[in-house]
Amino acid sequence: MAANENQNKRQHLKPKQKPILPIEAAITAWASNLPSESALGRGEVDAAELAAQAPKRWTVYEPMVLLPSGSFATSAWTSLKSTLSSSQLYNLWSNILLEISRKSGTSYTHLAVNEGIPLHLREHDDSSTADNDNENILRSPSGLQILYGDFGKYNQRSAADVATESDFEAAFWVSTKQNGIYQTWAPRWTMFSRGNIKEKARVLSFHQPTEPALQHRAMNPSALRDKWAVDMYAGIGYFVFSYAKLGMRVLCWELNPWSVEGLRRGAVANGWSVRVIRGDELTSDVDLGAMIAGDTRIVVFQEDNAMALQRIEQARQKLADHQHGPGSIDEPSSLDVLHVNCGFLPTSEPCWKDAITITQDSPRVWLHLHENVGVADIEKRKTEIGDKLTSMVSREDSPRAPVAIGVEHVELVKTYAPGVWHCVFDSYSCASEGA
Repeated sequence: MAANENQNKRQHLKPKQKPILPIEAAITAWASNLPSESALGRGEVDAAELAAQAPKRWTVYEPMVLLPSGSFATSAWTSLKSTLSSSQLYNLWSNILLEISRKSGTSYTHLAVNEGIPLHLREHDDSSTADNDNENILRSPSGLQILYGDFGKYNQRSAADVATESDFEAAFWVSTKQNGIYQTWAPRWTMFSRGNIKEKARVLSFHQPTEPALQHRAMNPSALRDKWAVDMYAGIGYFVFSYAKLGMRVLCWELNPWSVEGLRRGAVANGWSVRVIRGDELTSDVDLGAMIAGDTRIVVFQEDNAMALQRIEQARQKLADHQHGPGSIDEPSSLDVLHVNCGFLPTSEPCWKDAITITQDSPRVWLHLHENVGVADIEKRKTEIGDKLTSMVSREDSPRAPVAIGVEHVELVKTYAPGVWHCVFDSYSCASEGA
């Protein structure tokens, strides 16, 4: 009896074996088959060291596996890779995909390493120098390291070049689901900001406030169906889709044709009607009034948001013509803008004046102004923004211009850099005091 108890104790005290991670298992199996002339075969690097320095985590955007920035970039891995053929590296990446697929029970087909979005892009020609750098206003993911799989051709100079329907069809697209909403994008051409999930969720709950000081936000979901949101930097629909899920209709602007196509595909996946206005339609006499009076949930303009004010004024004029002219529509419609999202970093300030003007005839409105701000400067910036917005309000342009305006809340979304926060400043304005 005592012997059995001692045996049970020894078994209990026996340390548990550390589970072998999928990438580690893939590397171990692959390394055992490398030829003797490789750096590993010559003893210049150690297989255990390579496995230890491999990434331990990954993100799945079906059917792609995305590894974290810096993966396989240590000196040991760099030394080894320089001695390998493309087919040997191919075998490594395919092994990694296979092991991750086995662990998850889902078959993944593409592998890449994530990298930060560069602030500047360089033209893709041999004459490029540092002097040719240009601002990456489209936030193109040019640093993405493609390891395995066909991500589509890359023969355009930039994402802003004309992309055709055949380009879209030939490209590789991925998707994910956040807050019950599908989002779709082409990784080679479009960034995806996973960290915005918190702010998307906040938009979804915006009109169901829990704080007593924000009860003026409360609105019945049925009332939101008659309201509009405007997104000045739509991307692939980050915040557009949150407003659409609230039941609102959305007007949005985006320059990157690949982001526009991702937004369109995402809207379809979520079951929302969407209309994209691009190319010749932007210079033709599109009847925006009829579009607003219709029931399309999301209208996307593929152009600079500097045109947003003009387009909305055209839409309002056309809408008035439809309502009061011959053959007028049966039920009056309006363009009551309740939200304007200005989601560009490091600052969205260039579009604030237009945002104010767009909403001056709305009874009340929230502007959501995205900024990168040092943690010690947040309160100071809040005051500065309130003062700037107040100075932009013109009661001469509109007698219904808001008499009350200010920043009612600052949301800290995520850290952007050490000591720097991605903030959203919620500015609330109303047409009369106490509204």
